[in-house]
Amino acid sequence: MRSVRSRLRPAAAAAALVSALLLTLAAAPLAPAAPTAATTPTAPATAAPAPASSAGAVPAAASHVVAEIKRSSVWSSGYGADVVITNDGDTSADGWTIEFDLPAGTRVSSHWSATKTQQGQHYTFTNLSYNGDIAPGRQETFGFNATGTGLPLNCTINNQPCDGSGNPPTDPPTDPPTDPPTGDTPVAVNGQLEVCGTKLCNEHGNPVQLRGMSTHGTQWYPQCLTSGSLDALANDWRADVLRVSTYVQEEGYETDPAHFTDLANSLIQQATDRGMYVIVDWHMLSPGDPNANLGNARKFFTDIANRNKGKNNVLYEIANEPSGVSWSRIKDYAQQIIPVIRNIDSDAPVLVGTRAWSSLGVSEGADESEVVNNPVNASNIMYTFHFYADSHRDEYLETLSRAADEIPVFVTEFGTQNYAGEGSNDFGMSQRYLDLMEDKKISWTNWNFSDDSRSGAVFKPGTCDNDGPWTGTSSLKEAGVWIRDRVRTPDNFPTD
Repeated sequence: MRSVRSRLRPAAAAAALVSALLLTLAAAPLAPAAPTAATTPTAPATAAPAPASSAGAVPAAASHVVAEIKRSSVWSSGYGADVVITNDGDTSADGWTIEFDLPAGTRVSSHWSATKTQQGQHYTFTNLSYNGDIAPGRQETFGFNATGTGLPLNCTINNQPCDGSGNPPTDPPTDPPTDPPTGDTPVAVNGQLEVCGTKLCNEHGNPVQLRGMSTHGTQWYPQCLTSGSLDALANDWRADVLRVSTYVQEEGYETDPAHFTDLANSLIQQATDRGMYVIVDWHMLSPGDPNANLGNARKFFTDIANRNKGKNNVLYEIANEPSGVSWSRIKDYAQQIIPVIRNIDSDAPVLVGTRAWSSLGVSEGADESEVVNNPVNASNIMYTFHFYADSHRDEYLETLSRAADEIPVFVTEFGTQNYAGEGSNDFGMSQRYLDLMEDKKISWTNWNFSDDSRSGAVFKPGTCDNDGPWTGTSSLKEAGVWIRDRVRTPDNFPTD
C-alpha cells in the first residue's frame, strides 16, 4: 500500500498431476581432450579409452558427471523440472553444458540458474559463474518450466550422451493419487506449500488458491488484531491466510526492531493456532529501493525465520512495493535475502516484490517481460502483483493474465478503490480481477483488516477500539461486506 493512503481452493484433480523422478541422465566419463564438433546429441557414446600404463601404475582419476532431471510438478498445460548435476568422480568437473530436444508443441517458458540458448526445438543450458565448478561428491542445480507435455529427448552432458545410448526414457511417471485430503483447517488440509511450475501447490501436489486479508501497519492498528478478530477471520470469514504487514519506516520496524519482531512473531503464532497460513510482509515503501533496508531486512528475516522454522504455514514476502528502482536492483536484493531465509527455513515459499509498486513494472512504463526474461536465481519463489481496481484498469489486468502463464504470481495486496485505498468502490472491475485469479489459481490477500477511515479498510471506524463486534456484517463497510463474501467462498475440491 502506498503511503498516501476456509479453506484452500485446490484445482481440479486433472490439473494436479505431480510426478517425482522424470529421468536420470548419466554421462560417460569425460575424455581428456576437448570434445569435437562431430559429437551430436543422438550419436552413440563410449567412454574415452584409459591411457596405457606400465605395470603397477595407478590410472589417472577422472571426473564423472551425472545429471538428474526431476519433474517437480505437472499441470494441464506443462510442467516444471529441477536438474541436479552431480560429480561422482575423483576430480573436479570444470563447467557443464546440458543439451536436449523437446517434441514439437513443447517449449521452455522460463529457466533459472543457467544460461539458455535455443535452435528450434534444441535447447542448451550452460552453468553460470557460481555453479560451474563441481568438486568430487558435490552437486549443482538449475531448473526450467515447460509449456506443453513433451519430455526431453536425446540428452547430452558435456557433449557425451547422457546414458551412453542416447535414448532416455520418455514415458511419464506414474501419477500420484488424487483423492482429496482431509482436515479441519487450511493448514491441516494442505500442509506445507511449495511452488510447482507457475502455481502454488499443497503437500499433495495439487494447485491451490489462498484467499485472505492483509493487516494494516501493525504500528497503527494492533488493536484490530485481537483474539476475537482473528477468530472471526478464521471461522466466520473462513480465510486461508493472514498477511502481517511490518512497516520498515513510518514509525515502524526501524524505530524499535525488537518490539516489531515480537509483534510479528505473535501474529504468526496466532494465525498458526487457528490453522491459517501467514505471510510475513516486509512492508517497505520509501525509499523505494529495497537495498536501502538490506541490513534491517537481513536481521528481521533471520530473527523471524529462526523463531518459526519448524512451522509449515509461513510464507516470506521480502519487499512490499519497490519503486523508482530497476528490476536488476530488486533481483540483486532478492538474491541476497532469499539465502538468509533458506539457510534457516529451507521449505517456505518466498514472495518477491516487483518493480513500480509491485505492478510488474506497469506503473513505470514496463511490463512482465523483464521478470520473465530475467528471473531470480532461486526455486520455490513467487512474484507479487498489487492492484487497486478503480485506478488499475485493463492494462494491469492483461499484464497479470499474461504473467501468470509464465511465472508464479501471488497478489499479496489489492483493493476495490483507487491506488490510495480510498474513494468509491469499483466492484465490477474488482470482480473481473477475482474471476481471472480464480481461473488461473492466483492466491490473494485484500487490503486491509482494520478500521482505518479510508474506504479500503473493512471495519467501520471505532470497531477496533470497541473490540467488535467482529462476526457478521454489522461492523463492516461496503467493501468489507463485499470482500468477506468472496473470502468465504466454499471449497471447490472435487469429491468424486
